[in-house]
Amino acid sequence: MKIERVKNPLILKGELLGFVFRVYQSTGGAYPALEWVEEKPSTDDFEGFKKVYEPFLEFRLRDEFDELYVLRRDGKIIGTVALVYNLKGKDIWWVPEEIKNEKTGLIEFFMVDPEYKGKGYGSKLLEFAVERLKELGKEAYVITFPKLEAYSYYLRKGFKKLMDYKEFVVLKKES
Repeated sequence: MKIERVKNPLILKGELLGFVFRVYQSTGGAYPALEWVEEKPSTDDFEGFKKVYEPFLEFRLRDEFDELYVLRRDGKIIGTVALVYNLKGKDIWWVPEEIKNEKTGLIEFFMVDPEYKGKGYGSKLLEFAVERLKELGKEAYVITFPKLEAYSYYLRKGFKKLMDYKEFVVLKKES
C-alpha cells in the first residue's frame, strides 16, 4: 500500500466527506470535534454532518493544507494526513503565535478509517509525515484535543506536550 500525494485535493472533497464521517461515527462524534457548531449532528446524520463540515473541509483543502496524502486499500481511502508549513497569511486560529514561524510544520487531518485501526496504517502515515517535514527542514507539531484518544497516541509516538492553547494541546515531535 502506497501513500499518495493528492495534487488537487478539492477533487476528493466528496470522498473525503464520507471518510471523515466514518471517523466521526466511530468516535461517537468526538472527532472531528466540530467545536464551532452549537448543536452537533448525530452520528447517523450524514446530511447534517455534511452541512456543518463541508465548508470547513473545503477551506482546509483549498487554503490551509500545503500537502495532502491519502492511503488507499482496494480503491477506498483508509487514511489521510496533511502537512501545513506555509503559515504566513493563513487563517488558522488554532495555532498559537509562539510557534508560527518558518521552522514549524503541522501534521493535520491525520485519520485512519475505523475499520483499519490497530493495523499499523496510522503509524505508517505519521512516520511518513514526520519524515516529509524533516526533508523540508521543518519541526513536526500536532495540535489536538487533550481528551481525544489521539492525544495519548501522539505521546506514545514520541511527541511531547509543549503547551495548552485555548481548548487544544500543542505537541512537538522530539528529534
